[in-house]
Amino acid sequence: MQLKTTLMGLASAFLAAPAMAQELEIKGAPVDGAMGFQPAATELASRLQGLDNLLLVIITIISLFVIGLMAYVVLRHNRRSNPNPASFTHHTMLEIAWTIVPIALLVVIGSFSLPVLFQQQEIPEGDITIKVTGYQWYWGYEYVGTDLGYDSYMIGAPATGGDNRLNAEVEAQLVDAGFSKEEFLLATDTSVIVPTGATVVMQVTGADVIHSWTIPAFGVKQDAVPGRLAELWFEAEEEGIYFGQCSELCGIAHAYMPITVQVVSPEAYEAWLARSVEAGEYTDIRDVLTN
Repeated sequence: MQLKTTLMGLASAFLAAPAMAQELEIKGAPVDGAMGFQPAATELASRLQGLDNLLLVIITIISLFVIGLMAYVVLRHNRRSNPNPASFTHHTMLEIAWTIVPIALLVVIGSFSLPVLFQQQEIPEGDITIKVTGYQWYWGYEYVGTDLGYDSYMIGAPATGGDNRLNAEVEAQLVDAGFSKEEFLLATDTSVIVPTGATVVMQVTGADVIHSWTIPAFGVKQDAVPGRLAELWFEAEEEGIYFGQCSELCGIAHAYMPITVQVVSPEAYEAWLARSVEAGEYTDIRDVLTN
């Protein structure tokens, strides 16, 4: 039986090889052992990463200053170097300085962070609106204004015939969907399909417990709270495949609730949407990209 499933996986990989050349490049995915952010795929993500870099510089300077000050005090004012310590208790100018300088730093930080916060939280009118619902443990998507709606499960989850473990059968499913075993725990059987250059508004809610819809490369994260409809938005700049995960502990299978977004050209998106609406169900974007 093990030999049979292995051969099936190899056969699927061989048959899928010609089609994979037409598939989108994976651009937003975690890298084992790496540090830092994923490459930004939206203006919002670029600004968030820039803000983080600015704060890192500021806090590094503050930390080095405090460490240097502590070292000076230890060396200059220990009992051996300073056997007769000063007896004053107040220093007006010093107290003014350590009050004004932190305030000035907070003003600088606020002047850079508040515009980014407003850009993130002020939801523009969307070219495309998608309602996303978190379930235990998968995502449901509805393209508002159309009859298109579908569920999205991790490849290898029980709903796709797996048991949340990587084996030859699951690897064959990944290859058949245009992925590899490296994308196990990241790839889903259906994806969110959006075009480049479009303002996409995601209406986020939960059906059972609190979930969280997150795509790091887009710089977006929104809790999916039952009974509430929250929103986030993004405008993807580059075609490719981007991964995210449910980012709110939601139960025993929380780790098996990934998100896949495929960003395509506006023409490919329109063709995919028309085909999916006509079929009344999700269709593989590769059917459009390879034609």
